Amino acid sequence: MTAQPPDPAQEITRLREEIERHNRLYYEENQSEISDAEYDVLVRRLQALEEAHPDLRSTESPTEKVSGAVASGFQPVTHAAPMLSLDNAFTEGEVRDFDARVKKFLGLTGPVTYWVEPKIDGVAIELVYENGELTVAATRGDGRVGEDVTANVKTIQDVPIRLRAIGKDQTIPDRLDVRGEVYMPLESFQKLNEKRSKAGEPELANPRNAASGTLRQLDAKITAKRGALAMFAYAAARPEDTGAATHEALLGFLRNLDLRVNRNTNEVARCSSIEDVFEAYRRLAEQRDRMAYEADGVVIKVNDLDAQRRLGTTSRSPRWALAYKFPPAQAETVVETIDVQVGRTGVLTPVAIMRPVRLGGVTVSRATLHNEDNVRSKDVRVGDTVRIQRAGDVIPEVVDVVPGKRPESAQVFQ
Repeated sequence: MTAQPPDPAQEITRLREEIERHNRLYYEENQSEISDAEYDVLVRRLQALEEAHPDLRSTESPTEKVSGAVASGFQPVTHAAPMLSLDNAFTEGEVRDFDARVKKFLGLTGPVTYWVEPKIDGVAIELVYENGELTVAATRGDGRVGEDVTANVKTIQDVPIRLRAIGKDQTIPDRLDVRGEVYMPLESFQKLNEKRSKAGEPELANPRNAASGTLRQLDAKITAKRGALAMFAYAAARPEDTGAATHEALLGFLRNLDLRVNRNTNEVARCSSIEDVFEAYRRLAEQRDRMAYEADGVVIKVNDLDAQRRLGTTSRSPRWALAYKFPPAQAETVVETIDVQVGRTGVLTPVAIMRPVRLGGVTVSRATLHNEDNVRSKDVRVGDTVRIQRAGDVIPEVVDVVPGKRPESAQVFQ
């Protein structure tokens, strides 16, 4: 008998609940059970069902709102303008569709100029400066209301407590709401995990979770003690108040106020066409392992600020920007042994202990094999050369055994 397809209403409810659960884990508990790619599959499945069944749409769906919430213990801060999420693209075709939508909306037949920058895997932040003084720093939260983390942000060396006019004819605005990304550099992440390991504490899973956990400490002394956070400013809540005509000029405005922006010409680019965007993407994908931070893609922004204003936003994302994700980072290494890890609920998970290898900007020596059936189906043996990957904020996984590289001494897992 052919299996009946799931009832659309029931499947939509199931997907919404599952996505919301993963959102709580990721944004509030700094944990990840699945990879970014697996999460995006869930979201796209939900979007497709909602488009096919518009009568089942809801403003409370995770596809219609910004993920995140204010955790207990933090004072809520209402943003002057919403802090939105970005829509994701995974293929060149999806990026071309975005470019076509932008041109159609703006009534253009020629190419659009875009700004391309790395999508740093960190925590979105807003800094409010009044008369040049940092008065409030808040996380994005649900996009409307974030968490007051002012005391913690003031411990970050990259964040000026007071703005300083360092450019020619630069003036300090009465109020400036700066948007940026707080992240943990890979070198700091490695050192922090080495410290935790020596102290008998569990290592942090990845730089993004480490940055979020450090930034959202209830005691700012712990944030200061770790001393491992950095920040790039990349936008203003009201760019029209800066006098800048382009996103590139806006970054120059912020830099002239002593705010740190990414000005590395190997990492950011003004692109005169969508073909230039693809070239910048390929260049950054090739050098991602050499970056000082973890990036999971690039952000493509319409450079003209008036065009951004005309394009506007949806309830959860700007129409003038897109995140173009990198494929999962992969590497080859050798399985030295296979251990069995016992989870909190008693679940047994085989873990490959491997020859250390650089992957996605960090050194890894462990990768999950998920379960015994997975080990058998992939025929992973001790001594095998395997391909591993990190597809987002989870422990690396063994993808497959590299054909032709199995030694005679390879041992079957018992």
